Amino acid sequence: MRAAVYIGNRALRVEDRDPVPPGPGEVQIAVAYAGICGTDLHIRHGAMDDRALPPAVLGHEAVGRIAALGAGVSGWRVGDPVTVMPLRWCGDCAACRAGHNHVCQRLRVLGVDLPGAMQARWTVPADVVLRLPEEVPLADAALVEPTAVAVHDVRRAEVRAGEHVVVVGAGPIGLLIAVVAAAEGAEIVVVEPDPYRRGVAERLGLAAVDPTSTDVPAYVAERTAGAGAAVAFEVSGSPAGMRIATDVLGVRGRLVVVAIHPDPVPVDLNQVFLRELTVLGARVYARADVERAIELVHRGVVPARELVSRIVPLSAVAEAFDALESADGVVKVLLDCQAAG
Repeated sequence: MRAAVYIGNRALRVEDRDPVPPGPGEVQIAVAYAGICGTDLHIRHGAMDDRALPPAVLGHEAVGRIAALGAGVSGWRVGDPVTVMPLRWCGDCAACRAGHNHVCQRLRVLGVDLPGAMQARWTVPADVVLRLPEEVPLADAALVEPTAVAVHDVRRAEVRAGEHVVVVGAGPIGLLIAVVAAAEGAEIVVVEPDPYRRGVAERLGLAAVDPTSTDVPAYVAERTAGAGAAVAFEVSGSPAGMRIATDVLGVRGRLVVVAIHPDPVPVDLNQVFLRELTVLGARVYARADVERAIELVHRGVVPARELVSRIVPLSAVAEAFDALESADGVVKVLLDCQAAG
């Protein structure tokens, strides 16, 4: 079988490997599609070489069908459509004991710390597998994992109907946050400099502004009769994005840090003080968030066909990463892990 492998120094290659047969308590998945996300790009940059030890099979956004069952696995049949919640927690640390196992102090992520989904056959523990509705196309279901991130972020922010929400950054996660928050009844503004991604937001019925030509805080103030936004999600990973996310908030607004910021960025703590802002971190998701994401995809709330820009064979993994790096006319790229090319 083929697998996409990060070998260090920004390099990816496709290797022929023998599939790993499932052991006791494991299942083997014939991966249909694996999504590429911002974490994968950070790995390629070398920013996570302490965790994704080269050579590493990447990918944690995946859907497919069960290909084989290990000993002791029940409740599944070969051919069942599935997705994966790619988190392994210790169950023993202070975070786990407090019920926050998704932010376990020893958390390991499949596709980062452990072999990931960018391969034709992926063997994983059976307890990380979730069933998909048979009628959902697998290419649509490939958005379940990133949608779970968005569900968790919106839940963490306690977004309520009628609230004004600003999402800074219209990559896949930013757009999904906007869609999920809109489904909760919030009024959305998406902030994005890239015209293609801004256009996607507008096609989804969302207000979208270009921060390079619009005074975003003034725009939000006008939309909110001077009150400012109740919630701002920083999804761009940039210092400029953090400034905008802070500046648009009203009194007692909630600033939610979603993006990975590899380097420290300035935060105007005077604004946090003056307006009694709340700053929240939001990382990955709980199982209930994944289950909610499956429901949203199944119901068609998640506009998968608008968000998936390209589906390319696994053999084109390097070119797919390059396309996402450039952000030239793409939002989400899926790898077809069964394609012959």
